Amino acid sequence: MAMEEAQRLPLSQHRGRGTDQPISDKTVWHACRAAATRGGLTKKIHPHTLRHSFATHLLEAGADLRTIQILTGHERLEDTTVYLQLSRRHLHAAVNPLEQIALPAVEEAKKR
Repeated sequence: MAMEEAQRLPLSQHRGRGTDQPISDKTVWHACRAAATRGGLTKKIHPHTLRHSFATHLLEAGADLRTIQILTGHERLEDTTVYLQLSRRHLHAAVNPLEQIALPAVEEAKKR
């Protein structure tokens, strides 16, 4: 996270920080790692991992890509489409239009 991004984060009074000092990217990283440890996770978790998880859960819950783009702060929709590849549930839920076609020969075979 660039310093410009860290400066846009909310100001913190945590651990003696004054209200005029922004939360740094390292503070967010340490909080993320501490939460993963408390949760018993052995995999390395980073703030970006949370971002990907958030976007994937939104997609699987039915949110459209434009909404996910806005909530994740992507400038380009192409950057958001990566979550389509990550969501297996979303892929399996898609209906194959070819399976919806009723063929007369198949219908007759089913009746027999």
